[in-house]
Amino acid sequence: MNFPINIKAVVIDLDGTLLDTAPDLAHAAELMMAELGRPCPSLETISTYIGNGVSRLVKRVLTGEMDAEPDAALFEQAIASYQKHYGAHVSLHSRPYPGVVEGLDAFKAMGVHVACITNKAEQFTHPLLKDTGLFDYFELILSGDTLPKRKPDPLPLLHACEVFEVTPAELLLIGDSLNDTQAARAAGCPVFCVPYGYNRGRPVAELDLDAVVPSLVEAAKMVQKA
Repeated sequence: MNFPINIKAVVIDLDGTLLDTAPDLAHAAELMMAELGRPCPSLETISTYIGNGVSRLVKRVLTGEMDAEPDAALFEQAIASYQKHYGAHVSLHSRPYPGVVEGLDAFKAMGVHVACITNKAEQFTHPLLKDTGLFDYFELILSGDTLPKRKPDPLPLLHACEVFEVTPAELLLIGDSLNDTQAARAAGCPVFCVPYGYNRGRPVAELDLDAVVPSLVEAAKMVQKA
């Protein structure tokens, strides 16, 4: 790929790309496990569990495995507890990563459409973006429960293309994980990844992507408005 690439829209992942949310996600897990009378994994371990929505995060915390299914009754008790605690502390420690605000400003100045696409439920997404001062940057916000399917399915990206009236090749996804690269490739979109997020503890350079960018500021320097 030759840089800068020509785009008309950029969509950005939330957890691990825009915001460091691991401390609050882990805090809610600690409170949930305490309520259940169970030991809680470390923050480092929980960081590897982030990326597929709250339900899968809770299942991973309960089982200590990426794809295992806990007892159904236990899960129902746990998810209710987690949602209660996370909702109460959704933005206690979550903050934008360095370069995020400056990068968003650069994309806005460029005149491209800007959206946020996350697997986090809307009940947490909107308060989190508002509390951290990022909400008004986005023309479109798609949460994990906005559409029938979420990343790594291409549907959210294709929906954004329809809303912005652009082709997939004109829409750049910036994320931090396998979910993002799989969604982008399935949709036919270019994709950059930041190296500081939550990719199950694995380097993003191993993924099928177009560039690893140290920050959103650097990402903005690698594109121009088509």
